[in-house]
Amino acid sequence: MGFWQNTNTPEGGLFLMTNRRFTFYAWGVVIFTLVVILWGDVVQATGSGDGCGAHWPTCNGEVLPAFRGLETFIEFFHRLTSGLSLLLTIGLLVWSRRVFPKGHLARLGAALAMLFMITESLVGAGLVLFRLVGEDASLARAVIAPVHLLNTLFLIGSLALTAWWSNHPEHRPVWKGQGWVGWALGLGLGGILFVAASGALTSLGDALFPVRNTAEAVGRALTPGEHFLVQLRIYHPFIAVLVSVYVVLVANLVATLRPGAYTKGFAKAAGVVFILQLGMGYLNVHQAAPLYTQLPHLLLSDLVWLTWLLLTVVTLSLEHRAVPDRVPAPEAR
Repeated sequence: MGFWQNTNTPEGGLFLMTNRRFTFYAWGVVIFTLVVILWGDVVQATGSGDGCGAHWPTCNGEVLPAFRGLETFIEFFHRLTSGLSLLLTIGLLVWSRRVFPKGHLARLGAALAMLFMITESLVGAGLVLFRLVGEDASLARAVIAPVHLLNTLFLIGSLALTAWWSNHPEHRPVWKGQGWVGWALGLGLGGILFVAASGALTSLGDALFPVRNTAEAVGRALTPGEHFLVQLRIYHPFIAVLVSVYVVLVANLVATLRPGAYTKGFAKAAGVVFILQLGMGYLNVHQAAPLYTQLPHLLLSDLVWLTWLLLTVVTLSLEHRAVPDRVPAPEAR
């Protein structure tokens, strides 16, 4: 059965209803996964990553562990919700295969989401089995922390694209022939990922080497002989400001050059979210990164990524092809 159905027929109406249910389900998976991501930050901030010991997927060698401490509950709850997120993603993949035909973008998005969900689980298992949790401040953990966060962004991005493409299959991005607009949007994606990677290192440093205020954080970062995570975390705010200014300017230019309801909407949303993110980032630094500022900061980081990703896809879709850089002069009569 093809995607385009006559909605005036019973079969077409049933397909449209099923499509809407899939879209609703897909966005539900996105929201639930965001909650799982936020709880993962709680695990790191509270040092609860070793709450289940060096056991995976069991907790302290038990399927249902005895909660001898808060750390065990926090880590076990994270594993439980992560497992449920995995099941929801499997359901998304299977449903997409049943509803949409081969070549449909929603099927591609669901397949990518499943891939990144698997790698997310493997990275999480590696953190536990190799004891890169708790108070560990090794170089290996410093490397895996940004990798883990980047994979998380790819996962949540794939889920959001699945939901979007299930209702907007016409938004198939085309990079060829987009001119500087394509390069500018791609550079924005790279910049956001770079900010996220630096933020992961900063968050890890805040969890392992907490400070009472900004002055202490800067002073320790400039002290010779301090741990590299302490020294690196002062660079994240500057990187975030530079990238935020860039993406806000590019979003406004894209909305002007590629006018369209979705393009303008996502461009405005990107500007708002980035400004909110800068404000929350300042508050996070000023308050020395307590959990009540870390969680909104992380949520806004995910929303920044999703907004820019959807802006990129919509702008580079077939209905928003780039215009030639030069318009041919009219022939002389």
